[in-house]
Amino acid sequence: MEIKRLGSQPSGKGPADWFTGTVRIDPLFQPNEHARAAAATVTFEPGARTAWHTHPLGQTLIITAGVGRVQREGGPIEEIRPGDIVWFPPGEKHWHGASPTIAMTHIAIQEQLNGSVVEWMEKVTDEQYQQ
Repeated sequence: MEIKRLGSQPSGKGPADWFTGTVRIDPLFQPNEHARAAAATVTFEPGARTAWHTHPLGQTLIITAGVGRVQREGGPIEEIRPGDIVWFPPGEKHWHGASPTIAMTHIAIQEQLNGSVVEWMEKVTDEQYQQ
């Protein structure tokens, strides 16, 4: 058994190469020798968002606070709220983030394949975000 105590893992700033705006990442757990799942709580300030990206084994988002947006390539922007659960299948190009005026927090869960949980791509432009 392993218990990770609140505050034992420092918060981090979302890297500018992968995010637009102010984003805080609070790690929950990482893959280990017996499991391949990783999770983090991610908080996006209003207007903040990820770059386009994919996950080799998919991703689940559990929205815990605020109002956000998600979009898969070729699809419409969808509004997300607390209690919503979003599943992106393996390899589906997508982005997610806060609404323009309200922050959003979600728990992101993804599995590692060959040492990777995500492939980052180009940033979501302001025009794409405002659709």
